[in-house]
Amino acid sequence: MTVFDFSTAAVAELARADVARALAEDVGAGDLTASLVDSSRRARARVLARESAVICGEPWATAAVLALDPSATMHWLVGEGHRCAPDQVVLEIEGFAQALLTAERTALNFLQLLSAVATKTATFVDAVNGVPGNRAAIVDTRKTIPGLRLAQKYAVKTGGGTNHRIGLHDAVLIKENHIAASGGVTAALQRAARFASSAAFIEVEVETLDQLREALECGARMVLLDNMTPAQLEQAVALNAGRAILEVSGGVNLDTVCAIAATGVDRISIGALTKDVKATDFSMRFEEL
Repeated sequence: MTVFDFSTAAVAELARADVARALAEDVGAGDLTASLVDSSRRARARVLARESAVICGEPWATAAVLALDPSATMHWLVGEGHRCAPDQVVLEIEGFAQALLTAERTALNFLQLLSAVATKTATFVDAVNGVPGNRAAIVDTRKTIPGLRLAQKYAVKTGGGTNHRIGLHDAVLIKENHIAASGGVTAALQRAARFASSAAFIEVEVETLDQLREALECGARMVLLDNMTPAQLEQAVALNAGRAILEVSGGVNLDTVCAIAATGVDRISIGALTKDVKATDFSMRFEEL
């Protein structure tokens, strides 16, 4: 569903832009502490993962180091999207000590956040993969850290998930308040029809089976089932009979996701993938050359 190009070149450019903002915020007019180190001194650094995780953020960590020392060499021992073990060295770096010291926090900040998102996504994907009859994609939402939405959505993809819309500009998602302000499901869908050729999709949120019937009668091709029980979801799938893509949201966690997947819905959107994230623990250790 995403309209963003997550090709290698596009991600590298995104990472450089994110890192430029982060370094400007962190370094400002200069790193006072790193300036205590001889500018000609070189060092080797190793990044260790303190816990099991899906590694994500290589383009951002690389951009942070190379922005300050273009001559630095980086050797990733665990590739993007692969899982590391606790206390495993995931990256070796060699370059000027001043630059590595200044880049350290920015590089680790991106690595810890994006690996956390990828790891959490992979946990949900793995959970539903073994459910009989499951066909549901694990989908992200707009509940992201401001300014880092594309980075987090990249991390969701790295963890095996699926991207929802990027923002308000690329797709139509008619939610409860839109329905209330528009005068009902039918009225909202009729007004949204003018975006059919330009939007990535038009989706309407429903809270009851009666609203689902109304949406389907209006020709809805994508419906968000909000906060329904597994029994209600089974009824919704039967009522839908394959006419629209059915997405579930609300009340989704690791205790409920398997039961939801077993109902036969097509997509399960989870705001917690990007909103309720505990950073993966990484550390960087230096040794003088």
